[in-house]
Amino acid sequence: MQDQSVTQEIDAIIAKVDDWRGDALSRLRKLIIEAAPDIIEEVKWKKPSRPEGVPVWSSYGTVCVGETLKSAVRLTFPKGAHVKDPTKLFNIRLDSKSVRAIDFHEGDPIDAAALQALIREAAKLNVL
Repeated sequence: MQDQSVTQEIDAIIAKVDDWRGDALSRLRKLIIEAAPDIIEEVKWKKPSRPEGVPVWSSYGTVCVGETLKSAVRLTFPKGAHVKDPTKLFNIRLDSKSVRAIDFHEGDPIDAAALQALIREAAKLNVL
């Protein structure tokens, strides 16, 4: 069962970003939760430069991390290099031996089905 205080923390992180990035992160969050219903939301890495922390979605380990950047919303997959990406959603950190990420920019379409397939694949890696 999801901790309501964590849900509220992530709600606050999203609400703090009052432009398209907040809307995008909210939509991505919904897609992540729909893709893997057993996924757990967490807030990690609270530090002076980001006191509210960063939303993290886990299932037997981190599946992905959501961040708002100046001109993008980034989903980072710690094991992304091992995730099948037939639709080529990953567009950042492509040279890493482990991590892959997707930057979404204002106006970018979100391929919900392809993203949810990545989420499910990434979650499966944590139990193998």
